Amino acid sequence: MIAHLKGMLVSTSADSAVIDVGGVGYLVGASAKTLEKLGITGDPVTIHTEMLVAEDFIRLMGFATADERDWFKLLTHVQGVGAKVALAILSILAPDELRTAVARADSAMIARANGVGPKLAQRIVNELKDKAGGMALGGGGGAPVPAGSAASDAVSALLNLGFKPAEASNAVGAANEELGAGATLDALVRLALRKAAK
Repeated sequence: MIAHLKGMLVSTSADSAVIDVGGVGYLVGASAKTLEKLGITGDPVTIHTEMLVAEDFIRLMGFATADERDWFKLLTHVQGVGAKVALAILSILAPDELRTAVARADSAMIARANGVGPKLAQRIVNELKDKAGGMALGGGGGAPVPAGSAASDAVSALLNLGFKPAEASNAVGAANEELGAGATLDALVRLALRKAAK
């Protein structure tokens, strides 16, 4: 599994880039937002990657941030959303904007992407609100919860206990702020539960 590439940008097209890593050119599919952030030909770049493997192809997808890669994975788990549609969504919405759209059930915002009709946009919101909605907005109670962290796992734990996404996010955000970056999942969940009970 290739987690990231660090090398030199050789070229870009409408939906991909070629990155030279030690003399090997890797072709990576990418969103418009990622391609904008890569810079110009010859620049050194680091890109997060996700490898897609099927019977008839192996493709490497590239992302400017780990957060964008995590959203790509979430999106492609929704029925009817393939890599092309996921990249189209990430080309018009940054991860934070997508997080907000899902949390607010704003399917019209997602439907602006090429290849996404109203029904598919609604399905994306419905299927991702429990997975991503809890991490969506920091609210007034604390800092926003980063995806792929102990804090996001703590939000998921609270959601499984029956908390609403906003309540879970606020409680964990406040606990995360109080405990700091090195907090364990166990400590976060305990403190978040105490804060949610207040």
